[in-house]
Amino acid sequence: MHRITGKSKDEILVEMKNPEDSQSGEDYGHSLNSTSPTQSSMVTRIDKHPQSKDSVFFRDGVRRVDFVLSYMDDHTKDGEKKLERRKEYEANLIKAGLELEIEDKSESDDGKTYFLKIHAPWEVLATYADVLKIKVPFKANDIPSHYEMPLEWLFRPFQLPEKVMNPEPDYFTSPFDKSKIDFFLIEDKDTFFPPSTRNRIVYYILARCPYYKEDRKDKEKKGLKRLLNNGTYTSAFPLHDCRYWKPSKDPNCESERHNLYKHWAHFFCFYKEQPLNLIRKYYGEKIGIYFAWLGFYTEMLFFAAVVGLICFMYGLFTYDENVWSKEICDADIGGSIVMCPLCDKKCGYWKLNSTCESSWQSHLFDNVATVFFAIFMGIWVTLFLEFWKRRQSRLEYEWDLVDFEEEQQQLQLRPEYETKCTGRRLNRVTQMALIIASIIGVIAYRLAVYAAFASIMKDSPTSKIQVVGSLITPQLATSVTASCINFVIIMILNFFYERVAIWITDMEIPKTHLEYENKLTMKMFLFQFVNYYSSCFYVAFFKGKFVGYPGKYTYMFGEWSSLRNEEEFFIIIAYYVEEDKNTTVIKGR
Repeated sequence: MHRITGKSKDEILVEMKNPEDSQSGEDYGHSLNSTSPTQSSMVTRIDKHPQSKDSVFFRDGVRRVDFVLSYMDDHTKDGEKKLERRKEYEANLIKAGLELEIEDKSESDDGKTYFLKIHAPWEVLATYADVLKIKVPFKANDIPSHYEMPLEWLFRPFQLPEKVMNPEPDYFTSPFDKSKIDFFLIEDKDTFFPPSTRNRIVYYILARCPYYKEDRKDKEKKGLKRLLNNGTYTSAFPLHDCRYWKPSKDPNCESERHNLYKHWAHFFCFYKEQPLNLIRKYYGEKIGIYFAWLGFYTEMLFFAAVVGLICFMYGLFTYDENVWSKEICDADIGGSIVMCPLCDKKCGYWKLNSTCESSWQSHLFDNVATVFFAIFMGIWVTLFLEFWKRRQSRLEYEWDLVDFEEEQQQLQLRPEYETKCTGRRLNRVTQMALIIASIIGVIAYRLAVYAAFASIMKDSPTSKIQVVGSLITPQLATSVTASCINFVIIMILNFFYERVAIWITDMEIPKTHLEYENKLTMKMFLFQFVNYYSSCFYVAFFKGKFVGYPGKYTYMFGEWSSLRNEEEFFIIIAYYVEEDKNTTVIKGR
C-alpha cells in the first residue's frame, strides 16, 4: 500500500512505501520541501498529470478520489493532540488498504485548509463488497420491458431522453462474492463499482477505523464521527464528478452531475419526469427512493389541489348567497345585536355587524363544499398510501432492494453500537413540557393583545363603535399577529426538537442503521405532530369551552390576571338588545 504526499521541491510526488516513513512532528502529512540522501532510497518518481478543478483523480491521473477529509493547522494546546490523532488514524487507514494523498494548504482557496484524498484499490473494494453483500451484475437482462402506453404522444413533452432516464443497461444482480469473481460481468475493475458504492465502502471503513496505538487500545477512540466532533478534521465528503453548470473537460468523466442539473434540477424542468435511475446511480438507492416518494407525493397532490380549487370556486360563486353573512351585515339584524365587552375595564359593547367583512371572507374557505373536501381528503390519503406501496414494490424489484432491510439488519452494525453498547436499558426521556408551556404562552399572548386592541374601542354608545382601520377588526388583527408568532415559535421548537430527537436516539444506541432510522423517525414524528398540530387541537376541542358567563367569567390565571378564557371570533355569551320605546329585552345565548 502506498501513501502519496504532496509535491517536492522539484515538482515531483513522493510515494512512501510504509507509514513509518512519513514525517513526524509538525511536518506530518504536509508536502515535502526537500529530499535527503537517506530518503532518496525510499522515494519513487511518479509522472505528474496536470490537475484541473474538474479532476476526481489523484495527481497520477489514474486512481479515483473516493473520499476527502479536510483539516487546518491548529496552534492551540489541542493542536498536538489533533496532530497525533491524525497521524495514528491515517496510519491505520493505510493498514486497512486505503491509499492517501494530501493537497497542501497552498493549493486551497483560503490558503489554510489541507485536503486528504482517499482512494480504495480493487482489493479493498472487493473485500468489503463481499462483507457488505453488495449486489452487482452478473448477466444482462433479456426480459423485454418496453410496453406501449396509451396516448403516449400526449406525454412526450413531459418525458426525458432515453439516455438520461436509463443511463446504464439493466442487469440481473447477485451479492458480490470475492471467491467467484469470474461469475460477474467485470470489464474494468476501476469502473465496476459505481462512485456511490465506492463512497459507501470507504465511509464504512472510515467510520470503524481506530486512531489509537496498538499498545494502548481504547474502544472509544474509533471512527470518523468522533474525529469530526473533536475538531481533528473539519469536514468529510465525497467529490462530485464535475461542476453542475457545465460538463467536465475530462473525457473519462460522464458529467452525471451536469446531466442531473440540466434535465432535473433546473427550474424550467419542473414539469418533466424525474430521471430516477440516474439519481440512483449518482447518489445511491436511499436518495433515489426519497426523490421517488417526493415526486409521487407531488403528483398525487395535484388531484387534491384540483378538488380544493373547485371548493374554493364554489365559495366564490356563492359569495353573494351567504345567508348568515347577509344577516350579520344587515343593519336591522346584525346592527341591532350588541355583543358583550371584550375585556372587563375599558372595553365597551360592540355591534355584531362590525365583523361583516370577515364573515364574507371566511365563506370563501368555510362553506358547504368544505365538508365534501374533508371526505375527499380521507379517501385521497388511503389511495395515496396504497398506490405508493405499489410504486415502492416496483422500485424495489427494479433496483434489487427486495431484501435490503434484512441485509441491513443482519450485516451493518452501527460503529457506535459496537464500541459503546455494554448494557441495555429503556430510555423514557420526553420533552413535552416545553410544548405545553409554549402553547399556554401563545394563548396568553392572544388574550392580552385581544384586550389591547379591543380597548381602542371608545366607551361610547354602540352606534359609535369603531374598528382598527377600515377593514381590520380587533379579532382579525389579533388572529393574524398571533398566527405569525405561533409560526415563529413552531419553527424555533422544531429546530430544538430535531436535536433532542437525535440526542435521545443516540443515548439508546440502536444496533443497526435501519433500527436507528426507525427510532429517530418515530421520535421526529411525535415531536413534529405535537408541535405542528397542537394549536389545531386547541381550536377544535378546547377553544371557547371554558369561557364562563357574564358576571362570572373564567380567568386563565385567576381574576388578578384579567385574562378571560375567550378567544372566539364571536363571544360565546351574546346579548340581543331589542330596544323598544320604554323597555330593553336582553336574551342570552
